[in-house]
Amino acid sequence: MKKLIFAVLVAGLMLTGIAHSDDNNVTTATETAKTTANIAAAAKLDNPGGIGGLESLRGLAEIEATRPADLMKHYPKDQGVIDSDYIYQPPLIPHTIRHYEVSLNANKCLACHSWKNAKEMGATKISVTHYVSPQQGQVLSDVSPSRYFCLQCHVPQADAKPLVENDFKRVSALR
Repeated sequence: MKKLIFAVLVAGLMLTGIAHSDDNNVTTATETAKTTANIAAAAKLDNPGGIGGLESLRGLAEIEATRPADLMKHYPKDQGVIDSDYIYQPPLIPHTIRHYEVSLNANKCLACHSWKNAKEMGATKISVTHYVSPQQGQVLSDVSPSRYFCLQCHVPQADAKPLVENDFKRVSALR
């Protein structure tokens, strides 16, 4: 908002300077540039760091500034099935997935959660809906290509503080 106000102010001053120079031939382009530079210097004092005093999730750091990486999030071990917070929520992953490959050539999730391996691995089977082609509604013999990339919907549940404050409340029917 400050940048917009500054731009309008500068444009107004330039137009005023041009109109004034046409009338009296007193204000030159150099004087207009000096006025513009003075306004820019004054704005810089009000705008420390060039970010307008705004704070993002990165803090007060500018984009070009490098800051230390956040600590890795803690994933509780063996927390079992995590309760849903809203209806139709994809189940959360109760373990770390660091170094899991989910790509066009491999899907590490299916090593444990496919119908063939789930019982032996002691893992939850993937839903039968993952074997249905959404376009044709046909039941497939393998996971549907549209459901193959698990991390589009399912995320690991870390023990981390929220990035922004919120007052989200679970659906009371799920308690």
